[in-house]
Amino acid sequence: MLSFENDYSRAAHPSVIDAIARANEHLYSGYGSDELTEQAKAKIREACGKPDADVWFLVGGTQTNQVVIDTITPAYAGVVAVTSGHPNVHEAGAIEFSGHKVLTLPHHNGKMDAHELDEFCKTFYADGNYEHMVFPGSVYVSQSTEYGTIYSKAELEAIAEVAHRYDMPLFVDGARLGYALTVTGGDLSMEDLANIADVFYIGGTKVGALFGEAVVFTKHNTPKHFLTRIKQHGALLAKGFVLGAQFDALFTDDLYFTIARNANIAADRIREALKTKGYQLTFEAPTNQIFVTMDQPTIDRLTQHVKLGFTEKADDMHTVMRICTSWATTSEEVDQLIALL
Repeated sequence: MLSFENDYSRAAHPSVIDAIARANEHLYSGYGSDELTEQAKAKIREACGKPDADVWFLVGGTQTNQVVIDTITPAYAGVVAVTSGHPNVHEAGAIEFSGHKVLTLPHHNGKMDAHELDEFCKTFYADGNYEHMVFPGSVYVSQSTEYGTIYSKAELEAIAEVAHRYDMPLFVDGARLGYALTVTGGDLSMEDLANIADVFYIGGTKVGALFGEAVVFTKHNTPKHFLTRIKQHGALLAKGFVLGAQFDALFTDDLYFTIARNANIAADRIREALKTKGYQLTFEAPTNQIFVTMDQPTIDRLTQHVKLGFTEKADDMHTVMRICTSWATTSEEVDQLIALL
């Protein structure tokens, strides 16, 4: 059976598996205090154009979001995100569990609007009772978004300007960052992101790694005792060198970006086929996630042969389904899906 259900169904890119196998032939210190991890950090700093960036490797996306939001957000404050943001929808209340309310704004095909963020903060501080309320303490966005859309450089800069005006750090979730940075026509680079965001992470789990995410602080702003805070959240891996080996492989010879681009190329082919065959795209998105509004007979017919992702009900008769390509999607798999369509 074909699977276009998500972008983490394959374990890892062969180069990553090879890197772990080579690491297995040696002995390394624990908790990321090894030479493989330092080597990977140096390559990420180079890719970001930030030789003094602080880089940390964590085990997964939810842990990363929880650790970063908890450590950059004051104890009395919440994090501002759009309603469709991952912390608000698909993290089982992990952010609230750490003591921070998720303060939501409307989303626009998954994206936050800087003007609405400004209005939200203005309204908060104009309230005479704001000392009795949950302060907006940090801002969360994802690149790409839950709907596969991306922020332009100008859009992200505008959000950062508002956030900083209200003394809030901007955190960019990069679970699918590779796909966002390699779209056709995109204008945001890794160096741009490193300049704009206060902290972001480079997703490995969904872009070729067995598991793991690389958190990057770019403004000498790493929270105090960050390693201890990571451990308190259960996100510190004793065998940290396994994370180091993976990211060292991903950031050798542009592998991370090369395999991410493969997913976008595959998605572009599928999008064109969907349009040609008369399917209704729910909205336009340039990355590896494609959202299609389908009736139930079409869903029943396709899911006999291919796994798709459920997104949401559109109405009583239609459902928004997700077709998701990945770094591992082959041309043959795309051909087979197009034939099924």
